[in-house]
Amino acid sequence: MKLLILGGGNCQLNAILRAKQRGHTVIVSDYYEDAPGKKHCDYSELASTFSIDDNINISRKYDIDGILTLGTDQPVYTVASVAKERKLPSFLDLDTAKAVTNKKIMKNIFRLNSIPTAKFAFLKSDFKDSDLDGISFPIVIKPLDSQGQRGVYKLNDLHQVREHFHEVLSYSREEETLVEEYYENDEITVSGWVEDDNTHVLTITDRVTYDNYPSIGVCTAHDFPSKHFQSYGSEIIEITNKIVKSFKIHNGPIYFQMLIGNHGIKVNEIACRIGGAYEDEFIPHLTGINILDMLIDFSLGIDIDYTRLREYQLFNNNKKLSVQLLFAKPGKIKTIGDLSVINNLPGVIKAKINFKANDEVKEITNATQRVGYMIIEGSDLKELIVNIDRAFDNIAIYDQNNSNMIIKF
Repeated sequence: MKLLILGGGNCQLNAILRAKQRGHTVIVSDYYEDAPGKKHCDYSELASTFSIDDNINISRKYDIDGILTLGTDQPVYTVASVAKERKLPSFLDLDTAKAVTNKKIMKNIFRLNSIPTAKFAFLKSDFKDSDLDGISFPIVIKPLDSQGQRGVYKLNDLHQVREHFHEVLSYSREEETLVEEYYENDEITVSGWVEDDNTHVLTITDRVTYDNYPSIGVCTAHDFPSKHFQSYGSEIIEITNKIVKSFKIHNGPIYFQMLIGNHGIKVNEIACRIGGAYEDEFIPHLTGINILDMLIDFSLGIDIDYTRLREYQLFNNNKKLSVQLLFAKPGKIKTIGDLSVINNLPGVIKAKINFKANDEVKEITNATQRVGYMIIEGSDLKELIVNIDRAFDNIAIYDQNNSNMIIKF
């Protein structure tokens, strides 16, 4: 069967390889000529994953049987639009796809359905100071329709809002921004799958972040289980079910980000996709549920055996695992250390560097500066920490002065 995958980046690479391994013809749409997935697919097209018209034309050119994306937010709406036009399987109808990819619609649905979230407002370029009445500083300003922490800033006063406003808009196709009260928090991520209106929560992880002010929230690790699981697990699942019902999510993957602080849980934002922190690799390892195969099958109209999904019990999962998302100091890469050493260390499931010699690493402002990742497990928390430390002691990316560029947060 012929499958169009939107995005040829590292977050989509496993889906490309898996679909090929299963005998499908894979077409990749990406606006980068050198997207890594284009080296492994059958056909590639130079097109933005945001462009509905371009991807409809691609779908006709190859007479595709299915379309999907993963690890990225905005192309979810493109997938739903192409699927509707071509009468292909889709997890989401257009209204839901729009709601989970546009933060103005999303936040208003939160408000209408009493889903806890930080106090918010929307600003246009001609906004008045009074438009922020009732919103306390510091605030977080975001584009309505971006991803990967692009254009997300923590600001302390109105002067800074005006100073950064047009930069935030530069990451958006909309003419407004979202402004939220900053909520001091630990962040968690809920990953799961909805099967005919039934929500199955698969993992609740701590989303560890790095702030390089004014940029904030760049994810550096996912840790399973969340340290808040025992105290908040049942409430997290209750809120997750409420979100699924409120947004009319009937099928497919979910990826919800929530904040836990002194005033309890607040929902940050939601997505209907497999996460971009290599959830397609670590969730099957943790749960025995191959969500990548499920994504491919559903998108191609192939029946899915949901037995494992229905039998899985999150509260009985005692495994300990961390995904370490790798970042490096700014500079030009000279050489990369031997990854086979890392991959043979105790507890290391997989380690990979996505950059290569002569690539330039930029200062950390969003997720695009991520240079690689390591998935590491331990029999208990103490062993997990030892395994992570050992892996960081051995992994290296060297700059032109032969200094190790890898950052350990």
